[in-house]
Amino acid sequence: MNLDMNLPQVAPEQLGINGDKLQRAFRLLDREIEAGEMPGGVALVGRKGSIAGTYAVGHSIISKDTKLEVTEDTIYDCASLTKVMATLPLIMQLIDRGELRLRDTISRYFPEFSGNGKDDVTVKHLLTHTSGLQAFKDLHSHGWTPEQIRAAVLGENISHACGSSYVYSDFNYIILGELAAKLFSMALDEAAKRYVFEPLGMGDTSYCPAGDLQSRIAATEFMGGAYRWGEVHDENAWAMGGVSGHAGVFSTAKDIAKYAAMWLNNGKLAGEARGHLLSDASVAAATRSYTADKVNASRGLGWVLKGDVWDASGDLFSPLSYGHTGFTGTSVWMDPESSVFAVLLTNRVHFGREKSVVRLRDCFHNAVAASLEG
Repeated sequence: MNLDMNLPQVAPEQLGINGDKLQRAFRLLDREIEAGEMPGGVALVGRKGSIAGTYAVGHSIISKDTKLEVTEDTIYDCASLTKVMATLPLIMQLIDRGELRLRDTISRYFPEFSGNGKDDVTVKHLLTHTSGLQAFKDLHSHGWTPEQIRAAVLGENISHACGSSYVYSDFNYIILGELAAKLFSMALDEAAKRYVFEPLGMGDTSYCPAGDLQSRIAATEFMGGAYRWGEVHDENAWAMGGVSGHAGVFSTAKDIAKYAAMWLNNGKLAGEARGHLLSDASVAAATRSYTADKVNASRGLGWVLKGDVWDASGDLFSPLSYGHTGFTGTSVWMDPESSVFAVLLTNRVHFGREKSVVRLRDCFHNAVAASLEG
């Protein structure tokens, strides 16, 4: 299925956005490039289901032998945006179908995930990062096969009682990815393609992009004597063959805009294709807080909400805003109050992991919010 569902691009003023102020927001990327925090990036802002502007600047790779400029269609390693762009919608679709419940225990589907307090861990605990699993563990340097890595994750003990605290952990979404694959009876990448990317017309979005796309892909970090270029940056996802519930998806700003617009449209598909990717009820459930009693936490199902320790919405987006970030330098943010969505894609790890776009994200979202009129 190849549906033409490109979002229309219209003048910012038609969407109640000041065009000059929007350009000011976009030019914040230039400042970070000049400061050496990143080689390049793509920013996109839309409202009410239309794109107000896209900005591409800098380079997708800067190496001894290669230097390529960023374009609006440059493909980026989305890193942890995978959690909300692939794993989350698959899990919510299973809930919509009546095949899964938030309070279902993980041991119901994976009996090996049991004992030592793990029998109480539910789907909701994994989605909200309150499972008790530790934040991170090296799974990639042992030479394990993908099957051995999956077994190791399911065999992990929790470090504190489930539901007692909030710890952001990739393990939660590795397990959710395995759960989605099990219940859809197909590999995770195939399920994401069939049930998320294709219905939304996200033709440039996939796990493990084809080799002939390399010139369009932004390279990430210099690792093992070469840049990671077209292969997933996350070491654990790389060791799993590039396909995992926590990382591995590659995409463009325009494709992510389609995904964001779907959420702001209460799960409805745009363009000629009618119907829902997600139900109204699923969108509402995923974007309400489940962690108000947890320190530094304001989490929906998958989504980062206003006030969370990982909140990158800035100061001016409304209390209803939500989004997610990716370690490689990516983010998507939505504000239902103003119907605005903002995509920011960079490969900030190209110059090393110490580089940061944390401040850029906040400032960019502030400038976007300030550009809204009416």
